[in-house]
Amino acid sequence: MAKSEAVCPVAAFQKMISGKYKLRIVWDLKGGAKRYSEIRSGLLRGTATSSAEIAPRVLSRELKALTAMGLIERRDFGVVPPKVEYKLTRKGRSFVPVVAAIRKWGDRHLTAQASPQQIFAMAAE
Repeated sequence: MAKSEAVCPVAAFQKMISGKYKLRIVWDLKGGAKRYSEIRSGLLRGTATSSAEIAPRVLSRELKALTAMGLIERRDFGVVPPKVEYKLTRKGRSFVPVVAAIRKWGDRHLTAQASPQQIFAMAAE
């Protein structure tokens, strides 16, 4: 690859994690495999209002993107009713300390300025 064609690692990383829920999904999966409904419930925890809703299409898109990037793996049990679990891959587990550092930075610099509800509301805009 020629020098002028080199991709900036920061830009590539930003593109990889762009999306509404990717970082939170990785963070929630750090404790082990979870089903779709458990991931959805985890994302609803900490939203600004109790009536918040996550569009299934949006969550499915985020899960598919994380799977395509190799950060999570999807396991379909092939039963009826459908049972599917998601878990971090080795690559995904190596990403957890990065998310932890972002969380630590946010605790230090954002929580003093705004409540978590205000931060989520700003992110949703």
